[in-house]
Parts: sequence; structure tokens; C-alpha cells
Amino acid sequence: MKSLVPFRDINVHASTSHYAFTSPSSPSAQTLVVERPSGDIRLNDGALLGAKRVSSIAGILGIIKLRLDKYIIVITKAQPMGRLKGHMVYKIIATEFLSLRERPLHDPDEDTYLNLLKTLLKTGPMYFSYSLDITNSFQRQAAANPSLALWQRADDRFFWNKFIQSDLIDFATGATSGSSLRQHGHREPGADPFILPVMFGMMRITTTRIKSTPLTFVLITRRSRHRAGTRYLTRGMDEQGHVANFNETEQIVVLNDESRGLGGIGVEAGMQNGKVGGFEGQDMQVMSYVQTRGSVPVYWAEVNNLRYVPDLQIRGVETAAEAAKSHFDEQIRLYGDNYLVNLVNQKGREAKVKQAYEQMVRMLISSPNEASQANDVTDEKIRVLESTQRSHEFDRLHYVYFDFHNETKGLRWHRAQLLLDQLKEGLLQGQYFRGVDMPGDSQGRLEVRNRQVAVVRTNCMDCLDRTNVVQTMLARWTLTRQLIDIGVLRPGESADDDQAFKILFRNIWADNADVVSRSYSGTGALKTDFTRTGERTRAGMVQDLNNSITRYVKNNFSDGPRQDAFDLFLGAFLPDSSSTGSSLVFIDRRPVLIQSIPFVLAASVFMVLISSLPRSSSGSAWWPLRLFAILWLAIGFWCFRFIYGHGVLYVNWPKLNTPRWANEGYQETMGAIRQDKIIGSFVARHERGASTARISHLEEGKKRIQ
Repeated sequence: MKSLVPFRDINVHASTSHYAFTSPSSPSAQTLVVERPSGDIRLNDGALLGAKRVSSIAGILGIIKLRLDKYIIVITKAQPMGRLKGHMVYKIIATEFLSLRERPLHDPDEDTYLNLLKTLLKTGPMYFSYSLDITNSFQRQAAANPSLALWQRADDRFFWNKFIQSDLIDFATGATSGSSLRQHGHREPGADPFILPVMFGMMRITTTRIKSTPLTFVLITRRSRHRAGTRYLTRGMDEQGHVANFNETEQIVVLNDESRGLGGIGVEAGMQNGKVGGFEGQDMQVMSYVQTRGSVPVYWAEVNNLRYVPDLQIRGVETAAEAAKSHFDEQIRLYGDNYLVNLVNQKGREAKVKQAYEQMVRMLISSPNEASQANDVTDEKIRVLESTQRSHEFDRLHYVYFDFHNETKGLRWHRAQLLLDQLKEGLLQGQYFRGVDMPGDSQGRLEVRNRQVAVVRTNCMDCLDRTNVVQTMLARWTLTRQLIDIGVLRPGESADDDQAFKILFRNIWADNADVVSRSYSGTGALKTDFTRTGERTRAGMVQDLNNSITRYVKNNFSDGPRQDAFDLFLGAFLPDSSSTGSSLVFIDRRPVLIQSIPFVLAASVFMVLISSLPRSSSGSAWWPLRLFAILWLAIGFWCFRFIYGHGVLYVNWPKLNTPRWANEGYQETMGAIRQDKIIGSFVARHERGASTARISHLEEGKKRIQ
């Protein structure tokens, strides 16, 4: 019988002609062979001899083809994170790239590709389990077909290494795509145990107690691999209906869990008193509650130009209607009714995003009915937009706007309760998932006692800081409701009444906020002092200021390479291996004069500082020194003014899939500079290549939609 779950232990046998992968604990299993240097994949009955080196790995992350070579990425170190319903979950700590060429080839582009991928794998939080499908919520797991291999059950959105597993998947399924694969055309189930699905996001498994009742508290956030990227480079929605920064967060409570802890493979002893209500023989129970977040589903972008607040662009809402239908069709199919909580500001630049979102909802639902509430703080603290009837599926959308900033300003964070009061009816009707373990079931399935039939989809501009506060509030309310329903708490009590658990809960949710924020914006989340302590503090405000400044620097000067890494790993960019010689995709093709201005600015600052140092010189040297300082001060002022006025030229844009608005901004800015009376002639004379040279690297790759 073929294994449906990945091998827990794999040995790599390296030789000059191939890499062979075997499982020592499954000696009868077939050996996976990857030929060198072609990358052809086959299965062999029994081990292969002649290996020069044998090493042990935790799993195969995938196979990726770059410009000059193909690489097998293996997981060399994994950290146990805890046991969930008896299944150990691991975090990827270290990886290694195995070149298919015996003597790896190098050029600047190939080395940059490798560095981008290694940095992403080193910093990106990725998790896996050999026996539990962590890409799916418990509710979706309960409906899955247990006769399928683990990778076949994985949620396509959260199967983060699916692209780099495509060679193995094609081989296992008998697909004939790709010239490097053997044209076998039939199913190869022996390859299934070598395909390991990996999730990107946050995972925390903690054993704790509430009112002396032991339980396992789990928080999982799964980041979608579709339209993945960085803060200002991926906003809104694409033509397939995938939105930026889409995350599914599942809060799980496991009761009567006798398999907690990190040690061993089987079920641990202990927990003699670990039964709810003290009843022995009670089965394990799993309760989970799912929330989602994602960018506003219209075509919009914020264009970096070195200003603290980028330029906002929104295309016509009508043009995004079909993509929005695709998005919400998937959301309704997966989650049921969608409560769309919008937290952007109703005034200022964010008002355009709010208006576009509301216009989109009006277009989708059949009989829109609107109601708003006002107070002395704002004209519209809450706006509700939903259909008065259910004539088609989009009438299951319920739009709720909450003026978060106005309602909570002045440290009045308790006023977020107003939003909870508005959502309570929907939360009660939406329910939560509850399943009970079936001891006689060899596959460990749950008997479903209750299903979640609605989801709250929250967004702000970034889907980070304001969203974190609201999601934490909703999770706390739902947890209290769950514990009351099963009798751990009495009506009127709250999970926050247990002080130790209250601190634990807040810190886990604050850690979740930081992980989601770092993945998208490059820094920890804002307002986490409120999440951790329940109140705003001066130290928290200082930390928010530090994070805001760091975000500005990273979003303008380091997010380009991060976006390139996402695009490369997820298959949104395919390196061109057909060209000969180095294509120099990552070379800076701006005119040398444009590149030199920041260095001139730095030199002017240095000269001004030098000239300001105290000197024991005669008075006759005073005026020349001051004139020298004034000259460099003028040069520095001009350089700063030029850089700030032409900021689009100095943003570190992605080189692989440069955004359309960045290309347009570059060409428009260069056109204006060529007309400049001071440096226009110099730029035109020394510009390397045509005006499109800056973006010529776009021809080096092509988009791949997974």
C-alpha cells in the first residue's frame, strides 16, 4: 500500500549522475531519482549504488529552474512547534540548494536569483506537517477525502511551494508538461510521499488552562500565495480575483487532548484530569473560528515616490467587476456569508478607496439597502450595506463600514466595541466549527457537531494594524462564546477573567500581528501595545513611530528585491534560459548622472560638516571657509530637491515584474528631466540606450499564473 503522507525521514544519495532520495524507515518504498544534469525524474525499485555522499534531510521543498541551472531545494533543519491533535508541526529553519550540474555555473543574474531565494527562505516563516494538512482549516479537513495523498488535499491558496513542487507533481500525476520530464503519461503514486506541502504564515501551539480546565490553544495564519508581495507593490486585486495580502486566520481550542507536547511520535501518557467537566472517557473536542483579511477588491495602487504618503491611483470600478465576482464567488463558496468590515478613513485620500469598495458592493448585490449611524464625532461612524433579499449568491455579502480612526482617537479604544455590537447578530448566525474525535476511526477524522457558515473579512488600507485590533476583538468574543457553550465558563463570564490566559491570549495575537506585518510591510505591526496590554502606552507610541520610519525606508529602498524573491519563488516570473551570455537583468540602467546625484548629496553633507569643525586658524581664512561651506550647502540643497522631486527614479523597484505604474512614472519623469535647463542636455547625452532601457529587463521573463 502506497503512503498517503510524506516521509518523515529522507536520505539524499548524491553522485555525479543523479540524486537519489530514500526513506530509511520505509525500506520497501521506491527510490526517487533525479538525473543530473537534465532533471529527469524517475522511480527506482530499491536503492542505487555509487553515491559519493549521503546526508539526511527533513524533506524536499521543491525543484526550481533558474537561468543556467536547476536546483533541488531540500529542508536540512526543522524545528518542532508543537503537537496539534496528535500531529507534530514543524517550522523550516534551514535549507540547501543542490545544483544539478556537477560544476555549478555562475553569472551575476544566477547568483542574484539564488541570493533572493535564500533570503526569502531564511526570513519567511514556513511550516509543515508530515501527517496533518495545515493548509486547510479543521472544517475543510473534515470534508476532505482521506484516500487522497496529503499534497492533493492541500488548499491551493496556501500550498506555498506548489510552483517549485510542480516537477514532482507533474511526475506523480502523469502530466507531460515540461521537456525535462519523462513522457510516461501514467500516475506514479510512489512519488506522493516525496511531495511535502508547506504553509507560509504564523503558527503558535500552546498548552494552557482556563479556570483549571486544561486545553490546547492554537493560532494559525495562512498567507495566500496568489498576489503575494510587499506593501506598496501589491495592492488591490488582479484580473483573476486574487487580492493582495490575503490571510486566513484560524483560532483553535482543543479539549481533552492527550497528545500534547513535543516529545515522541505516538500519543503521550498523562492528563488524567484533563477531561472537560471532569468526566472520564470524554472524547477530544476541536473548536475553531476562522477570519480572513485581504486588500479592497478593486483595481487600485499606491505609487512610491519617496514621499511619506504615496500617490493613490484607482481605476474605474466597473472594469474590476468581473474580477470582484470571481473573488467573492470563491469567498462565498469557501466560507458562506461574508461580512465585509471596512476600516479605512472616510475622509482624506482613503475616502476614494472606501467609495470604490461601496460602489463595487452596490454593483454586486441585487437590492442594496443602506443605513448609517452618526454621532458628535463623525457623520458616519457605521454604515451597513446589504441586500434586502437573496435572489443570487452575492446577496450573501454584508458590507459594514466602521470609522475606526475617528471613533478610537484620543486613546478611546473601548469604542471598537461599537463595531462588535453591530456584528453580533451575524457572528451568532455564522457559528463556529466544532468536531469530536471518533476513537474508532483509524484516519483520525472528526465527527462534525457544528459548522461555521459565515466569515468576517476585515480590511484597512494595509490590512495590518487596524485589522489586527478588530480581529483580536472578534476572536476574544468568539472564544468566550465557545467556552460558555461547552460549559467551561458560565454565562456572564469571559475568557479574560482568567488573568494568566488573558495575557497569553493577547501576546499570541500580538505576535500574529507582527508576523503578518513583517511579511507584507517589513516591520512589526503598529498598535500592538493595545493588543498586548489592552491600552495604549507611550512606549507603544514610540515603537509605532520607529516602525513607521522603518516602513518608509524599507518600502522605498528594499521592497523591490523582496518582491522579486516572491515572484521568483511563486512562479510569477520565469528566468529566460534561452539567451546566451549574461542578460544582466538586475543591472541599474539609469543614466550615470542620475545615479550619481545621491552620492553628490552625501559628499556635500560631508563637506559641510568638515567645514563646520572648529579650527585654530587666522581670521583671513574665515571667509574662504565659509564660502566653501555655502557652496556645498547649495549643491546639497539642489541634490536633495532633485531627488525628492523625482523620487520615482530613486525607489528600488522590482526588476523582474516591474509594476506598470512604475514604468509609466519612470518614462514620464525622464521625459521631464530631458527638458531641464540645467542637466537636461547632460542626461540626454550620457543616457545608456533608449528611454526604455530602465525597463528592458521585463523582456527577460514572462508571467505565470498558478
